[in-house]
Amino acid sequence: MKLYYLTLFAFLLLAFSACREDNLETTEPDDGDDTEVVEVVDTADYSDWTEATHGSDTEPNYSIVFNQSEVLRIDIKISSSNWSSMQSNLSSVIKSSTSSGADLSSDPNFYECSVTFNDTEWYHVGVRYKGNSSLKSTYNSGIKKYSFKLDFDEFEDEYPAIKNQRFYGFKQLNLNNNYLDYSLMREKVGADLFRQFGLAASQTAFCVVYVNNGSTTQYYGVYALVEEVDDTVIDTQFANSTGNLYKPDGDAASFASGTYDTDEFYLKTNEDSANYSDVKSLYTIINSSERTSDVEAWKTNLESVFNVDGFLKWLAANTVIQNWDTYGNMTHNYYLYSNPDDGLLTWIPWDNNEAFQSGKQSGALPFSMSSVSSSWPLIKYLIAQPEYEAIYEGYLQQFIDEVFIPADMISTYSTYYDLLKEYAYAEESGYTFIYSDSYFDSGVSTLKSHVTSRNSAVTSYLK
Repeated sequence: MKLYYLTLFAFLLLAFSACREDNLETTEPDDGDDTEVVEVVDTADYSDWTEATHGSDTEPNYSIVFNQSEVLRIDIKISSSNWSSMQSNLSSVIKSSTSSGADLSSDPNFYECSVTFNDTEWYHVGVRYKGNSSLKSTYNSGIKKYSFKLDFDEFEDEYPAIKNQRFYGFKQLNLNNNYLDYSLMREKVGADLFRQFGLAASQTAFCVVYVNNGSTTQYYGVYALVEEVDDTVIDTQFANSTGNLYKPDGDAASFASGTYDTDEFYLKTNEDSANYSDVKSLYTIINSSERTSDVEAWKTNLESVFNVDGFLKWLAANTVIQNWDTYGNMTHNYYLYSNPDDGLLTWIPWDNNEAFQSGKQSGALPFSMSSVSSSWPLIKYLIAQPEYEAIYEGYLQQFIDEVFIPADMISTYSTYYDLLKEYAYAEESGYTFIYSDSYFDSGVSTLKSHVTSRNSAVTSYLK
């Protein structure tokens, strides 16, 4: 009998230890209920928690999180069981897409991890893989350098002690993997240039990522740390942050006639009160017959719902830097913010890792927009108006005169080269898109040549 109880005790002890691995204790379902009840056991000591680092009442600390003078280090630690589930979920999401190049049917799931930065730990953080075609391509290539999204209060319902946990004032952050970018700079430089030109765009910084998956710690290489638009970009770059923020994706994101679909205008704010009247108005006006029957009325109506000037400014800068993976070629990679202060939908660029290169797939748009069809009415119909075309061409000139200046850009690229070289050369096989040190060197050299050639191209076009 003693042996029986000892055996039973050992079994129960092993079961309890297994549950604690992920801070979870599973109990039996109530009588008559076949739903599993999960009780969270929180073992964190929260000794690193301070209001300045973790609290929700602090303002976003850009000088620390987006430090421009050094390469930051972010460590992600995840249990072996969560890591295994994360890989299985990614495999399922990838396989759910119907054909090569097709969009993923859903985002991967969040899993619990801890994050360490500057010797400080953040607790029960949500981490998931992010991306669409780049995520799929990375997965299919066998390279493990995926992009990540971090959400610092994703698991606050399970762990009330971390309610509204922030990372120096930021709720979410993106770790972008610089997919197929030998220079490791394009994502960061693109966003920085848009902001320097007076457009709303995410703050960025360079960082390196290490992942401990419960058994080993792996260096994942150089990443671009990118601010989340629906977190702090709206709060800090607009005077009023209460408007609707959309992330269009799919045919409806083109605004072409016959494509309107609220399911493809993903609302990131005010979800409970959505009526989509703002994007519906833009769709209706851009495709209105007034465009040909009464052009002045059409322009007046368009300017009452859409920040036309801001769009033309973005179009000019985006075309100069040859960003092909965006509107005009692809129905994604931008946000629309319905600014309550002026009632206008404002264009916010997103995802710049495919910029600063020519001859990529369908290629970047020509300065004249001559190849753009009515499938992209926000470009086609605006540039067809002489007044708007003149504004656009003025912004082409202003961008190369004030922002995309060869001497300044070459200096920036050289500074970033010196900053990143050690970390780029240290990237490891299976966790890098750089196949030798010379790829990084040539990637930076290409950027330097690119800025000079594009300035000449703009000057030649505007003669």
